[in-house]
Amino acid sequence: MATTMQAPVAAPVAQFPSELKGAHELTAREIHQVCADWIDALNACLTNNDYNTLDKLFHDESWWRDLLNFTLDHKLLHGKDEIKSFVAEHNPKAQFTKFQLSSKHEPALQHPVEGFTWIQAFINFETKIGRGRGLIRLMPSSSAASGAWKCFTCFTSLEELKGFEEKNGATRPQGVNHGENVDRKAWKDLRHEKKNFLDSEPTVVVIGAGQAGLNLAARLGQLNVDTLIVDKNERIGDNWRKRYNFLVLHDPVWYDHMAYIPFPAHWPVFTPKDKLAEWFEAYANLMELNVWMKTEVKGATYDKDTKTWTVPVQGPDGKIRELHPKHVVLATGHSGEANIPHFEGENEFEGKICHSSQHTTGKDFSGKKAVVVGCCNSGHDIAHDFYEQGADVTIIQRSSTYIMSSENGLRILFEGLYEENGPDVEDADLLFASIPNPMHLVLQGQTAKRIADADKELLENLAKGGFTTNNGDGVSFLGLYFTRGGGYYLDVGASSLIAEGKIKVESGRGIKRFHKNSLELVDGTIVPADIVVLATGYQNMRTTAARILSQEVADQTKDVWGLDEQGELATIWRNSGHPGMWYMGGNLALCRYYSKRLALSIKMLEEGLAVHPAAA
Repeated sequence: MATTMQAPVAAPVAQFPSELKGAHELTAREIHQVCADWIDALNACLTNNDYNTLDKLFHDESWWRDLLNFTLDHKLLHGKDEIKSFVAEHNPKAQFTKFQLSSKHEPALQHPVEGFTWIQAFINFETKIGRGRGLIRLMPSSSAASGAWKCFTCFTSLEELKGFEEKNGATRPQGVNHGENVDRKAWKDLRHEKKNFLDSEPTVVVIGAGQAGLNLAARLGQLNVDTLIVDKNERIGDNWRKRYNFLVLHDPVWYDHMAYIPFPAHWPVFTPKDKLAEWFEAYANLMELNVWMKTEVKGATYDKDTKTWTVPVQGPDGKIRELHPKHVVLATGHSGEANIPHFEGENEFEGKICHSSQHTTGKDFSGKKAVVVGCCNSGHDIAHDFYEQGADVTIIQRSSTYIMSSENGLRILFEGLYEENGPDVEDADLLFASIPNPMHLVLQGQTAKRIADADKELLENLAKGGFTTNNGDGVSFLGLYFTRGGGYYLDVGASSLIAEGKIKVESGRGIKRFHKNSLELVDGTIVPADIVVLATGYQNMRTTAARILSQEVADQTKDVWGLDEQGELATIWRNSGHPGMWYMGGNLALCRYYSKRLALSIKMLEEGLAVHPAAA
């Protein structure tokens, strides 16, 4: 499922400088001391405003990724000079202090790529308004023998606001007011009042009750920000429930947990879409989320003077209620409207044409000719379904596709992070987020080579079957996801069917036109068809903002997804360009992690701890 992007910007390119190359071995005590000395020096530098000292702490080629501490944004600083300049400008306000090594994690010596060594250490810190966690990676300089280890990557993420901490553990709510309480109300009556906002307005309206909206509403609820989710579907989870019947998540359970309530230990590795939908429904109830289903947003206007929205919504009874939140969050997935191309002669075609988002099952086409246009996850899954339902299937591959097997790809991709007996999901998320995206692309390129070696037989068989892959061309699964939002297939069976000729392939040729009972490709090849499914991806998320809110609002926001000029994912979970309007989306893991960053951003604005960049 690819997302249509604007022309890519030039994100910085990461590298492992040759001057840092070298294998080093240290004892556990020496490793700890190297980190402790570096932390002490950083604390002294920031406390004394002696920012020139940063020259001695960071390599020339280095990175500092910060989430919400320096500014109300995700910042990726590249190079010692940029780091020094930015920290000197913004730290007097942020007031970083009390950097220390995590007492729960031992620093570790690692060899990220052949010939290079770094020490990785979890850290904690404070700022003027909050507390955070992070991670440093120190690499030796040419004088490492004399103890000169400098920072190669630094990651700092705000985790809580002082005075507005989440109430859990020892500070959890009592759940009851003991003693005399005249006109006491039962829990269910209080929930009814709160869910329906009988005498109040939500501070935040979230549009969409999928993983994006649910995770965000849960995070905001724990920060005591009144939040309402609205969704036009009949039931929570219908965004998954209504997709093609045999859809199963391609990502494993360890990667897909929701905020606060992880899946139980008996949960299957790969979750069927209807099972996930049921989990979403239960999750909303357990987290006491305020959700209005069968409710449609009828546009939105923003008042710059009052800094509030007017959002008319139509409920299942047909009545319109105007809401006046401070924030509107579009949580409809990181993609926008379906990308549906049109072709000459399609009106002459006597079969069925639909987009992959409209397809449910191939059951009705047993013994008939099915054509799937597009070769990413959805295209492969739908072709697989058609074959198993007895259709004669052809998949049209317009350009090369990145393929990795579920068996080998996920094992290698997630090893040490999201796996059975792996780190706690909070630590795994932090480890993943701590790597700057440009560095991810370098490391994932090497990971892709390992996966391709493990999948060698599969890839060779696909080539023999006429299917074109781009494995080994510097392309990686994560790189495609971050830059395109698609362009890959995580093989769960369709690749073998293609290699064996059970699913036919027409590769490297697009559609010229439709005929009465067939397609004609650009080279004149005729492909018989009774149904054509267009697995042709989606447009940018701004197109959905235009449809649901207004074109005027959408025009004031920035394109969503892809890497921006600093190497961060563009716009999603961040400043949209419009005050009080946010985009929220991504896979389950990204929604779990970045829902907290967005919730903290909104809480900071509501408590006067920050100014929205678009309103500054």
